[in-house]
Amino acid sequence: MLSPVVSLPREQRRLLRLYSRLDDQRRASLEAFAEFLLQQQEQTGPALEAESAVPRKPEDIPRPQEESVVAAMRRLTKTFPMIDRDALLDRATSLMTAHMLQGQPADQVIDELEVLFQEHYEIYLQKNET
Repeated sequence: MLSPVVSLPREQRRLLRLYSRLDDQRRASLEAFAEFLLQQQEQTGPALEAESAVPRKPEDIPRPQEESVVAAMRRLTKTFPMIDRDALLDRATSLMTAHMLQGQPADQVIDELEVLFQEHYEIYLQKNET
């Protein structure tokens, strides 16, 4: 009998092999990024804008004193559910990479992520002004 992993497509087996070689912190980052991509895929951008003529306000989710970059991505995604994640993808990815692979301090990356999300919220407001 074949194991379930062997029956997976080649690209999924490769992803599992890569995942298994990562340390716990990088696994958590990969999982958060996968969640971000899934939310982006499931987002119905134009449908969200059509829901209401009044632009949505960000959720009031305060930044904790101690926060990981992964947790910050989750918080900011929940804080700004109305913004187009496609537009964030490249910059958010490079910021997370700078932290994970280049050792940029988490606080600095989170500050930059907050600015990025705020800038895209302002773009959202401009597009939805009446």
